[in-house]
Amino acid sequence: MPRFDPAADLAADWREGLWLGRIDRGEGPTPVLVAHGVVHDMARVAPTVAELVAARAFDPTAGEAIGDAATLDATWLAPIDLQCVKAAGVTFAVSTLERVIEEAARGDAGAAQAVRAKLEARIGGGLRSVAPGSDAAAALKAGLIEDGLWSQYLEVAIGPDAEIFTKAPVLSSVGHGATIGVRSDSTWNNPEPEIVLVVAPDGAIVGATLGNDVNLRDFEGRSALLLGKAKDNNASCALGPLIRLFDDGYTLDDVRAAEVTLTIDGADGYRLDGTSSMREISRDPAELTRQALSEHHYPDGFVLFCGTLFAPTQDRDDPGRGFTHKAGDTVAIAEPKLGRLVNRVATSKDAPAWEFGIAALMRNLARRGLIGA
Repeated sequence: MPRFDPAADLAADWREGLWLGRIDRGEGPTPVLVAHGVVHDMARVAPTVAELVAARAFDPTAGEAIGDAATLDATWLAPIDLQCVKAAGVTFAVSTLERVIEEAARGDAGAAQAVRAKLEARIGGGLRSVAPGSDAAAALKAGLIEDGLWSQYLEVAIGPDAEIFTKAPVLSSVGHGATIGVRSDSTWNNPEPEIVLVVAPDGAIVGATLGNDVNLRDFEGRSALLLGKAKDNNASCALGPLIRLFDDGYTLDDVRAAEVTLTIDGADGYRLDGTSSMREISRDPAELTRQALSEHHYPDGFVLFCGTLFAPTQDRDDPGRGFTHKAGDTVAIAEPKLGRLVNRVATSKDAPAWEFGIAALMRNLARRGLIGA
């Protein structure tokens, strides 16, 4: 995989934006701010990204300038550390229908085409115009129940409560250029290109990045109670390349207008392109954040995957079986103001094992004198 190149992997105005991330120059994870193209080591200001966000310590001059991002010799890690990794599901009409299809097909890719035709004939584009929790949503629900087409996925798509789940353990996310994993026993799976919000402990959204919410359609399709196995696997959560912090040049309105593109290039010559427009999301990002907060307290903050419009149905092998990953696929997720997240696919069994957890981080920070021993 290519090394991180800000000219190719960040926004065209990357030297004007303010970016937050993590690097490793051989000593261990270090939070950094990138301003005017210069990388600033912020570890002496706050030893973790979570603490920088909580304190809003976004003044790069408080840190140590260590070089230009374009030439710095460092490994660029996932740009979060102690934050909880949360995700919102079925937030777009198209992907909602695909979740309903997975459920009705019992996770069988071969049965999906017939279910899709039946459901689209009944609903069509109707979901796009229905506000979740509205009277119109309740009327649509009643009609679908009568037709025997109601689903738990439609409940969270147009009902009052969003689906919010925990995507991955703290510190398990991989970054730009890393291997992403799908379970070796999955036969129907796909990437999910998403905007990811970065939320401080007080609930304020401070920035955004790109994410790949790798998904196993066969597992979740067999039962929604298998969501944990479908979503939380070794190397199955990618984030990056950096967090773009909100400022006068980048705001939540830019998130609302984002156009996320995805390209998959297979080692077998297969290519798939897709687009996910945040303008088509059924719940506003601020509302998703409010529901993710619920009545809970996140002392280290959290990040929130906002969901995806992308649900690939383009056949890869046998007609009617749609898309599924193969080892060696290269997945590129891009958005003009956030950059590009690139990862290569392997099975979770073959991907590098996740070994650097919370205890290892604390020992590392103590050894470097960044926290008390």
